[in-house]
Amino acid sequence: MASFKPTKIQIYPQLGAKVTQDTLYWKNYKAPVQVKEFGAITNIDFSPLAPHNYAVTASTRIHIYGPFSQEPVKTFTRFKDTAYSGRFRSDGQLLVAGCEDSVVRLFDVSGKVALRMFKGHTKAVHVADFTSDCYHILTCSDDYTCCLWDIPNSTELTKYKEHSDYIRCGATSKLNKDLFVTGSYDHTLKMFDARVQKSVMTMDHNHPVESVLFYPSEGLLVSAGGRYVKVWDLLKRGQPLVSLKNHHKTVTCLCLSGNGQRLLSASLDRHVKVYNTTNYKVVHSFDYTASILSLALAPEDESVVVGMTNGILSIKHRKTSEEKQGPTGQPRRQPVFRVFVKGRNCVPKQEVSLFVPVSNRKPEITVAVIKELDRRGTLKNALAGRDEQNLSQLVNFLIGNVVDPRFAPVLVTATEMILDIYKAVVGQSSVVDRQLVRLQELVEREIDYQQDLLEVLGMLDTLFASTLPRKEVPCPDLGNKSEPGFC
Repeated sequence: MASFKPTKIQIYPQLGAKVTQDTLYWKNYKAPVQVKEFGAITNIDFSPLAPHNYAVTASTRIHIYGPFSQEPVKTFTRFKDTAYSGRFRSDGQLLVAGCEDSVVRLFDVSGKVALRMFKGHTKAVHVADFTSDCYHILTCSDDYTCCLWDIPNSTELTKYKEHSDYIRCGATSKLNKDLFVTGSYDHTLKMFDARVQKSVMTMDHNHPVESVLFYPSEGLLVSAGGRYVKVWDLLKRGQPLVSLKNHHKTVTCLCLSGNGQRLLSASLDRHVKVYNTTNYKVVHSFDYTASILSLALAPEDESVVVGMTNGILSIKHRKTSEEKQGPTGQPRRQPVFRVFVKGRNCVPKQEVSLFVPVSNRKPEITVAVIKELDRRGTLKNALAGRDEQNLSQLVNFLIGNVVDPRFAPVLVTATEMILDIYKAVVGQSSVVDRQLVRLQELVEREIDYQQDLLEVLGMLDTLFASTLPRKEVPCPDLGNKSEPGFC
């Protein structure tokens, strides 16, 4: 007997799924690590300095995690009520946070007690951030005001009250210590200059604004609110550049990739969308188990950290080069099935029926077996002699895959054989009868579609032929060789 030769399973491209460089890049993460916090996670911020710890603001606490730790390495609990917006300073030494009790607290990362407490707001402070000179703090509150504070003197420098509703987001310029932007539930974005007493630019988002973000060059500004993500050109006085509507619930947070070429948005619809900042098309998407309130990327995109409404912190770490390969340094191979036959001269008996496995989850396996049996001329024997249950499974598989353009050349032959074999037993099983009728209707409808497409192609060919200009081609006159003619 000849040695066993395994059936080759053909690899088919997935319909509607195109593998791109972005797909390979954003799928290159390990299984997520999940940490349970004490409440909804409202903010995540990475330290700009190595080892890039990140602060997680949830309930009345701010936990600081190491890049690969599942337990906090530091905890700040000096809050009387819900904490908000824990953010690092650019040197990684200080951390500022707002609170539901309207007090802003400044912490030394290496200590526990608040170094400064800024009191001046009358309602919850949802935004707190450092300016680029590291000596001032921006705060935004539900009392419709935003303030600039001096850190050394703990004094209020400037207060602006131009919004007419809660201010829930803000961003400071990294290039100019005097510029900052706020977003409010009054649907507006306002840019302020600390050197003047009023806003210098106003943009209408048309929905309550949940998040704002400067591009690295700060010529563009991104805002999120409602189902929309909008991009504004600040060099043209806040002219709207792009409006994106790829989420079906409120967009809650934004962030940029390490190189600034990809924009990420997260929403209450449990999805994170990745956009190409060149054409603003969605190039990838992450799915989560609960609504998302906060999102952050580690430097060089080494980790994706997401905070959800149910208090779950999800951390995905990028795979290392060693993890992509096997223990010997070679790329990992997919597991294979080995078949061992007892006796070198073993010959199958004639009465042994051939088996066709039916797999709806991996139809390419079933198609490969059917194709191999057809090549050997034994497909009809393998399909015959089935009981009601096995025949029902096989017909159900054909209903789901016979019109798939990847499998149709193989399954059409199998469908014809089944109809030819079992036409004599029609009427003995109501289940099989219904499936056969459904299969017949499916094939007839597909034939109608193909005929319609052929007619459309014929009309298009006629249309294109009539619109093309006719060109006369000179050719020699056979009758009079001295004067050329036209063909």
